[in-house]
Amino acid sequence: MTLRHTATVEDALRRLERTEPDIRAWVRVDADDVRAAAERAPDGPLQGVPFGVKDIIDVAGLPTECGSPLRRGRIADADAWLVERLRSAGAVPFGKTVTTEFAYFQPGPTRNPHGLAHTPGGSSSGSAAAVAAGVVPLALGSQTAGSLTRPASFCGVAGYVAPVGAWPTTGFTGLSPTLDAPGLLAAQVADLATAVEAVDGTRAESPWSVRALVWHGTELADTDPAMHAALERTVEILAADGAETDVLDVPGARGARGEEVRTTELAETHATVMAYEAARSLHAEAQHPEYLSKHLNELLERGRTTPKAEYEAALGFRRTARTAILELLDHVDVILAPAAPGPAPHGLDSTGTPILSRPWQLLGLPVVTVPGHRNPYGMPLGIQLIGHPDRVGPLLGIARRTQTLVRESTEGAR
Repeated sequence: MTLRHTATVEDALRRLERTEPDIRAWVRVDADDVRAAAERAPDGPLQGVPFGVKDIIDVAGLPTECGSPLRRGRIADADAWLVERLRSAGAVPFGKTVTTEFAYFQPGPTRNPHGLAHTPGGSSSGSAAAVAAGVVPLALGSQTAGSLTRPASFCGVAGYVAPVGAWPTTGFTGLSPTLDAPGLLAAQVADLATAVEAVDGTRAESPWSVRALVWHGTELADTDPAMHAALERTVEILAADGAETDVLDVPGARGARGEEVRTTELAETHATVMAYEAARSLHAEAQHPEYLSKHLNELLERGRTTPKAEYEAALGFRRTARTAILELLDHVDVILAPAAPGPAPHGLDSTGTPILSRPWQLLGLPVVTVPGHRNPYGMPLGIQLIGHPDRVGPLLGIARRTQTLVRESTEGAR
C-alpha cells in the first residue's frame, strides 16, 4: 500500500475525533479549512495525503506558537519551504501538532499512544503521536538534538532526519543554525521514502550488499536490556540477509588518516554549540524569563556565558570530526545504533534523553529510525540507521529493507 492510499482527510478527521481526547497530539485542526485545502490540492504523488505540521513550522494563515505563550497568536505569512514542497506534491496540511517549548525539553500535553502514562518524547512529540495513533500517515518534525529520532522510537513509527543543510529551514523557528534539520515521520520507512522522493527527488535504492558498523552507545548511556537485545537481533537478521557487520570502536572511531573521534566528545561539543546558538536565536525571548521554563532558561544562560573562543573551538572540532566520520562512511553504508537508551520512560514530566542522537546531529548526518521491535511490555523500541549525507537514497533503501526483515522476524516469532 502506498502512502497516497493510506488515508483521506475524512478518515483522518474521524480518527482525530476518536483518539485526540486521550492522545492530545494536536494544537489546532480546523475541519472546514482542511476540507477546503483538500479540494484545492493539485495532482501529484501525494495527492490528498493529510499531514501534520510541528508547531515550530509555518503554515500560511495559521499561528506558529512554538509551545510558548510568547508566540501566542502569531500568524504565519507564508508556508515553510517543506510545507510548500509537500503541498506541491498534492499533500494537505491537516493541522499543527504539539511541540515542546521552542523545541527544547519542556513537555507539552501529548501522551504516548502505546501507553498513555508514558512520554511520547520531544520535541516532535505531537507529530510522532499523531502518526502512531493513525490520525495522519505523515507528519513534519525537526531535530536539533534528538527531537525526531527519540519520539519516533518511543511511539513506534519511522523517522527521517535530513542532512543538515540539505532541506532549507525557511519558515522554521530554530534553536541552532548549525544543528537544526527538518524531518518526517510516517508509519513505515517505505512511506518516508515516498515522501522524501516527493520533496526533493531522492529515490530509495537497495544496494547489492550492505556493510554496517554497529554502535552500542554504552559510553554515553545505560542501555535498557530490551534495547540491547533489539539491536543485536537487528544485526543478526541483517547478517542472515547477507550484510557484513562489524562493531564501531568504542569509545572512538577513526577516520582514514587515523584521527580518533570520541563519541563522548561529540556529545559534549553538541551541547556547547546548541547552547551558544540558542542564546542568540532566542535572544528576544530571553528578555522575558518569567515566561520561559526552567529548562530553557538554563540552556540560554549556559549559552550566554559560553565564551566565543570555546564556541569557535567547538565548531573547529566539529569540522575535524565530520571529516573523519565521512571518511569512515566511505567504507561502510550505515551505522546501526539504538535510537534511544530504551523504551519511552514512564511519566509525562520528562521527554527522555537525546544523548544517543547528539553525536550524529552535531555532524549533520542523515538518520532513519526503523520501528518494529518492542520490549516485553509492548512498548516500542527503534533502531537508528546513520548514513552519509551524499547517499540518502541507499540509506533509505537499507532502512526500508531492515524494517521488512524486522517485521518478518517478529511475526515469525509469534
